[in-house]
Amino acid sequence: MKKVPSADDLLSMIEIGSGNLASIGEFARRRLGNGAQRVFIVSNKKVFGLYGRQVETSLKKAGFLTATALIGDGERFKTLRSAERVLAAMAAARIERTDAVLSLGGGVVGDLGGFAASIYLRGIKHIQLPTTLLAMIDSSVGGKTGVNASFGKNTIGAFHPAAGVFADVDCLSTLPEREMTAGACEMVKHAALAGKGLLKRTQAHFSCRSQPEAGERLVSLVRENIAFKAMVVDQDPFEDIKRTDGRSRKILNFGHTLAHALEKVTNYRYFRHGEAVGYGILYAAELAKKLAICDKQSVELLYDVVHSVGALPSLAAIEPRQVFEAFQFDKKNISGSLQMVLLRGIGRPIILSGDKIPPKTAFSTLEAFLKLQK
Repeated sequence: MKKVPSADDLLSMIEIGSGNLASIGEFARRRLGNGAQRVFIVSNKKVFGLYGRQVETSLKKAGFLTATALIGDGERFKTLRSAERVLAAMAAARIERTDAVLSLGGGVVGDLGGFAASIYLRGIKHIQLPTTLLAMIDSSVGGKTGVNASFGKNTIGAFHPAAGVFADVDCLSTLPEREMTAGACEMVKHAALAGKGLLKRTQAHFSCRSQPEAGERLVSLVRENIAFKAMVVDQDPFEDIKRTDGRSRKILNFGHTLAHALEKVTNYRYFRHGEAVGYGILYAAELAKKLAICDKQSVELLYDVVHSVGALPSLAAIEPRQVFEAFQFDKKNISGSLQMVLLRGIGRPIILSGDKIPPKTAFSTLEAFLKLQK
């Protein structure tokens, strides 16, 4: 199993800026060393059309040869079939063990590109160049890669820490509003785990995002989110299945039990991942309140912050029983028991196994929650 970098190492291999995309070649050369000759770019048609030429030009200026594979846009393309096509293209481009994959795009591209890098020739280096807010603050950091299967989201994958993460927040200016909302929901997740300070700064930013200084605030928030995730990963790099304490890497799954179920029952076509996480955060909060774990004021604050970041898709067509049954396919099942991350309050995560959450309570809370959101 590959060594996951420490929090300090992670932060040292991450570059975050505004208008810095033209320097990706220099960054890649520093992270890959002089032995790397080729960089294989994984992207999708839309993102590559926006940034591909500039990225290729910068890489070539730094002395790299480049080749590219474009995958479909969306979770439904994060599959073994897509990964196999990327691997075949890498072989055709004669990518060698000293070379690297560069993922240019959002979380789907980063997860699939990283997975391909992790298994090609038993593993080559990977650079993340995230172009969505969600990918910048979450999926590009921590080394998790993978693809979806018929039996669940991210059930096939590997830990393969990136050799570097390069972010230009100016790329976010081309995102649709729904993609920004999706990323913002992941920010809320981190903030709910980190504490009231980050949660209130997140709410303040998205409540005043049209102000001139909003761009600087966003760069700062991206840095804070990455630092928080790096700290959590550092304490539990491979998500030890035996750990259930509040510093386990499992806490980063807060909001994801419902999120993955919602994505699965809608065939990964209806929700952006972060949108589903937004609903997952609120369901977890309602369940914690029902179990008398979390206070009403904390739950109300989470609702206020989630609602401040943007509108979420309607849940009117979602059937509670179907969603509840999808919980059993979640990758957080350990020894037949689903582990859920709840909150005892803002900044106070707790991991509970299924035997501590009565199924009737979980289902009735879900049923009431879905009805409330219609």
